[in-house]
Amino acid sequence: MSRWPSVKAKKLLAALLRIGWEAAWQNGSHRRLKRPDWPNFTFAFHENEEVGPGLLAQIAKKTGLRPEDL
Repeated sequence: MSRWPSVKAKKLLAALLRIGWEAAWQNGSHRRLKRPDWPNFTFAFHENEEVGPGLLAQIAKKTGLRPEDL
């Protein structure tokens, strides 16, 4: 069983903003997030879409997100 749940994209974005990411720009549904000492991260934001455990784990590796941050 994965330690990552499925979450709505809106909840994921809120968690990323809470841990220090901020929006750099938005082009359509794509948002580029930035955080000091991390490479920029582009997030395809579809507010009511579910982000599954596998994709959430990949995002976590690139952003420093932890399950307890959700």
